[in-house]
Amino acid sequence: MKSILLMRHAKSETGAPDQSDFDRALAPRGRHDAERMGKAIAKLDAVPDAVVSSTAVRAKETAEIASQAMRWKGALKTVSRLYNADGDAWLQTLRELPASASSAIVVAHSPGIEEAAGLLCGAPSRAFDVPTGAVLLFAAEIDRWNELRPGDAVLEGFLRPKAVAAL
Repeated sequence: MKSILLMRHAKSETGAPDQSDFDRALAPRGRHDAERMGKAIAKLDAVPDAVVSSTAVRAKETAEIASQAMRWKGALKTVSRLYNADGDAWLQTLRELPASASSAIVVAHSPGIEEAAGLLCGAPSRAFDVPTGAVLLFAAEIDRWNELRPGDAVLEGFLRPKAVAAL
C-alpha cells in the first residue's frame, strides 16, 4: 500500500511585469496556508516519507514551509518537469520514488494537479477543482511505486486551507 498526497502550491504573489512566472514567490496568505496545511497533515498522521516539488519558487516555498510545519526531517527533492506539467508527469514522478518510501507528497501546479488526481482514481480531470494550497490524499494498493498506473488509487481526503482551520 502506498499513500499519495498531491498539493497545489499556496497562493503566490502577482509578480512584477518584468518577473517570470517561474520566479513568483508566495504571498503572505500563501505562507500562512502552507504552514496551516503542513500542520493539518501532521494532525492527520499523514506525514509522508518523501517530499517532491516543482522547481518553481512558489511550489518549492510551499513544500519547504509545509514540511517544516509537519516536522518532516528529510531532504526535499525538486523535479523540473513538474513546472507546467500535465498529469502524466506527476504520475511519472511518483513512479520514480524510492522503494523505501511508503508515502509521498508532490507539490506543484494547476491544471496538472487536477489531471493527476483524475488519472490516479480514474475520474475526469474536470471532476477536481483544486484551490491554491489544497491537498488531495490517495491510497494505492501497490507494492512498488513503478507499478503505479492510472486508476490504481482511491481518493481518501481533500483538504482545503480554509477548511482545515478547525483541525
